[in-house]
Amino acid sequence: MHRSTFLFTTWALASLLAAGPAAAQSLRPGQGKLLLTGGVSSIDGAAGGGLTPWAVTAGYATEGEFGATAHATRVRTQDYALSTYGAAVGLDDRFELSLARQDFDTGDNLAPLGFGGLHLKMDIVGLKWRVAGDAIVDSDRWWPQIAVGAEFKRVRAGDFAPVLTGVLGAKERGTDLYVSATKLFLAQGVLVNGTLRATKANQNGLLGFGGARSDSVKLQPEVSLAWLLRRDLAVGAEARTKPDHLHESALGSGALAEDDWFDVFVAWAPTKHVSLTAAYVDLGRIAPAVQPKRQTGVYLSAQLAF
Repeated sequence: MHRSTFLFTTWALASLLAAGPAAAQSLRPGQGKLLLTGGVSSIDGAAGGGLTPWAVTAGYATEGEFGATAHATRVRTQDYALSTYGAAVGLDDRFELSLARQDFDTGDNLAPLGFGGLHLKMDIVGLKWRVAGDAIVDSDRWWPQIAVGAEFKRVRAGDFAPVLTGVLGAKERGTDLYVSATKLFLAQGVLVNGTLRATKANQNGLLGFGGARSDSVKLQPEVSLAWLLRRDLAVGAEARTKPDHLHESALGSGALAEDDWFDVFVAWAPTKHVSLTAAYVDLGRIAPAVQPKRQTGVYLSAQLAF
């Protein structure tokens, strides 16, 4: 475990114990939240939208309760595929711990570089702390629910690792820090989220973190909008900006240029135990030097809540 991961976890647990008797004592399992107000599982494992975390915590647990989710997600574009699965635990409607594993299948797109059939894999540990507001209780007030979070990532690039760390100068480990603000307009059935992420991640970390020619932390905004058509069905859209650290690299200008991500989604939760999400995604260009066209396709995700 990274030292920063250990410190963040210790701080979160200490804050939980200091939160009061209800938090310090054994939490009980529960599902007191309204349907779909816990969001779905993002590709990084945190509760929120498919591409970006929200200020909500995983599952349907309210104060004094704990809940858990498990998810599996598949994204398929014209030339690439991403599979991710993981689990998350929500405690006292205030803290969240998430784990996720990603597998990015490059197909034959890197064959010209000698890496045909390459799989880039990444492990993610996520922590989130709700610091202010309550999306339901404060739905008739102007202030949002606010959470801060961290995602600790490690990519395993296989035979591509010497290129990633040597030629490109990227690191195999990195940490994303973010703050999310979620506002629920309950009467209108509308949810708005804004996230600001501090990151060095290239393609979310699948191409490492930073680079030989650009290694600074960049602040990247992310936004989500969801509309509850009925209590069990929501539609919405997301946008996530990217840092583009490898635009200038040893492989040439623009060879690994990075574009922003977008999606339009529909989420259906027939019960609090099951939700299904489908989306049209636009991931922009991925390694334009070998495949210059934009990567658009389908996102499918299933989540179980306990």
